[in-house]
Amino acid sequence: MRNQELGIRNFVIIAHIDHGKSTLADRFLELTGTVPPREMHAQYLDSLELERERGITIKMAPVRMKHKGVMLNLIDTPGHSDFSYEVSRALGAVEGAILLVDATQGIQAQTLANLDSARRAGLKILGALNKVDMNPPGLDELTIELSELLGVETDEIHRVSAKTGDGVEKLLDAVVREVPEPKISGTKSALIFSSVYDDHKGIIAFVRVFGGSFVAEENTSLKGTREKFKIKEVGCFAPAFKAQSELTQGEIGYIATGIKNPDAIKIGDTIGEQALPGFKVPNPVVFVSVYPSDAGEYENLKLALNKLHLNDSSLDFSPDFSTVLGRGFKCGFLGRLHFEITIGRLEQEFDLSVVSSFPSVAYEVELRNGQKVTIQNPRDFPEDYTRVWEPYVKLHILVPQRVLGQVIELKNVFRLGEITTEIAGSYLRLETEMPLADLILDFDDRLKSVSEGFASFSYEFSGYKETAVKKLDIILAGELVPGLSRIIPQNEVEYEGRKMATKLKDLLPRKQFAQAIQAAVGGKIVARETITPLRKNVTGHLYGGDRTRKDKLLQKQKRGKKRLQETGRAEVPIEVFRELLKR
Repeated sequence: MRNQELGIRNFVIIAHIDHGKSTLADRFLELTGTVPPREMHAQYLDSLELERERGITIKMAPVRMKHKGVMLNLIDTPGHSDFSYEVSRALGAVEGAILLVDATQGIQAQTLANLDSARRAGLKILGALNKVDMNPPGLDELTIELSELLGVETDEIHRVSAKTGDGVEKLLDAVVREVPEPKISGTKSALIFSSVYDDHKGIIAFVRVFGGSFVAEENTSLKGTREKFKIKEVGCFAPAFKAQSELTQGEIGYIATGIKNPDAIKIGDTIGEQALPGFKVPNPVVFVSVYPSDAGEYENLKLALNKLHLNDSSLDFSPDFSTVLGRGFKCGFLGRLHFEITIGRLEQEFDLSVVSSFPSVAYEVELRNGQKVTIQNPRDFPEDYTRVWEPYVKLHILVPQRVLGQVIELKNVFRLGEITTEIAGSYLRLETEMPLADLILDFDDRLKSVSEGFASFSYEFSGYKETAVKKLDIILAGELVPGLSRIIPQNEVEYEGRKMATKLKDLLPRKQFAQAIQAAVGGKIVARETITPLRKNVTGHLYGGDRTRKDKLLQKQKRGKKRLQETGRAEVPIEVFRELLKR
């Protein structure tokens, strides 16, 4: 078997966003000769245009390399909290991790979150400081800080430049030397840590084989969803798909399932005889209704979402309808970045222009009859209920000590819980809880603003807590506008209502009848603004003659305005919707 002829090392690169994971992976590919120089380009493993544009990894990318007679299987993982479940499954597929820290930025919140995850997975962790070619100040102090964090000597912290390649070979030598051989299971099993869709081969599962071997044409099954299938092909990542005769224990590769239904395969599921522990279905936590800017593009939007779902099973969507925006889809996302990435892909990959509703979260509501329901769309929120619970997240914030006061003052803006602090090198690590609804709005922007860009944060879902919220509706010229309904903390509904009414008054075009803008909570109007009607000079063309001619025209105009007031419809143009949804 190949894994007996060659030693195997399975490892990941973990880091905060923009600390150089993908660039380091590029140097590994060059150093090992995995990709010919003529084919090499920056961020080689980032296959999506949006990944290269934003400089972040969205979909994890595996690749097989050979270095000094050893097979190296690398997984380049996303760094954002939205994709933490996928990262945790990737960590379960390997035995080692390179913890990469940008020497110009220092240790960040996601650095610590990834480190905690790697430790829980029992991985061998190698510390590395990147961008040392820039000669950043305080490099020695940062080396000491990282060594203390990992519990190793300072000479065990690697100093590399992923840009120039300095120190990269020594780091790869350390992977070969220090990362343990793959763990082997007694039963035939393969862990799925990612997947993509192929028109001919169906869903291709990215797997780590823990026991036994898999070959083409054999019958097997998924343990989580109990789906049976015949394997069409097995192979490795070179980094393109490369078919081989078998995929054996300890190896990382792919299994082409032939399955066409994207809901059948979930990240963390097991292929084989016995399920591996830790499988769960990641549930969406942020909900947004998405509509095409052009109503005629509805079918194209549906097709695009279906295609995205094939290689992003965590994207959830179902048909939706708005009296203002027409037909669309209610979509569920893992977080705000997941939402932004999906919208970006719709625009870039499918040339679609879309309008979205306010992001919302799922509330658990107990009705008067004792029944509990989950509400994802604000327009479905009941007026009469006994109790309501909203999702909370545990927040980890890393801040320089000099801006601690400004960060704590965010309690005046957001519903932050009790804040605990501990020293983490030259930074302070803050832990607190906050409602997910607050987090997905503009918490990240406000945190960066008050900390001069130096603070960072990570988060994890912590459960539901009882809360006091109300549904805020917007009524325009006597008609409810469903797309503008929001769930607001009870003590903020009047303020938010006044703000929304004022903004609408400034944005909406005037018509030939008065438009009343009302913000309502239940049956109570909490704010009102009125857009005055346009005045047309119907007597401007008259000159001389009897006064009664002018009076008749003015009376006719008055009657026409009265009819318009009773029958005219006020509408929210798509451009106004877009402006309202900007933050």
